[in-house]
Amino acid sequence: MKAEEPAAESTAPPVQTMRKTLWAWAVATLFGIGGLRPGPGTWASVAAVLLWAFAARAVHLAPHALLLALIAGIALALALGIPASTIAARESGIEDPGFVVIDEVIGQWIALLFCPADWAHALIALVLFRLFDIFKPPPARQLERLPAGWGIVFDDVAAGLYALGIASLTRIWY
Repeated sequence: MKAEEPAAESTAPPVQTMRKTLWAWAVATLFGIGGLRPGPGTWASVAAVLLWAFAARAVHLAPHALLLALIAGIALALALGIPASTIAARESGIEDPGFVVIDEVIGQWIALLFCPADWAHALIALVLFRLFDIFKPPPARQLERLPAGWGIVFDDVAAGLYALGIASLTRIWY
């Protein structure tokens, strides 16, 4: 009988576990919405509209209070979203990861500024934002070149501003 030979050592590199900064990933992915498929950005935009509608309808915020709450939400999302996006991108090793969706929330909320609290106007803002986010007319595409989280977030800020402008014009003519 032959004696057992020792197992050959593996030459494959060790499996590297991705370190995740919990708060950054929670913010960057909007508490996991960035993992939904297909179209995590669209899911995040819909979630942003639903949060806005909840504030408008369920909490019964007056139009000026809704506007102030939306501005505060945008400011907070920017303050947390830029560093969170930077951290999530760095930790994942992906320059502009699709699972980072806080930028869509910010852009969608910008598109909803001054929007009457009804579903027709919300749908217009949603469709316009998604179109501008997907096609990224100048200078939105160029803003992606900003470093780290700044580039991840500010192309969507531009898309939100485009959507806000067009939605506002349609309300004037509507």
